[in-house]
Amino acid sequence: MTTPLDNPDSLGDTLLDEKTSESINDGDHEKFAHYVDKDKIVESAVTGKPVIALCGKVWVPGRDPSKFPICPDCQKIYESFKQ
Repeated sequence: MTTPLDNPDSLGDTLLDEKTSESINDGDHEKFAHYVDKDKIVESAVTGKPVIALCGKVWVPGRDPSKFPICPDCQKIYESFKQ
């Protein structure tokens, strides 16, 4: 027995809707405050778009960073910019 999937031409006007999604790291962003461009934080607050920290962490900000220690990787990268 054959099915319509065996012969894609028999599917007629069926459309394939392909979507991509951004991968958001669940890593340690909940443990640390990260360095991110201020404009990107504002954009994320408006659009809900994830931000990328200096260390590469990707997430949607939603907490007070002053309550957390600074990410050691972000700190090293930030310090290297000052030199």
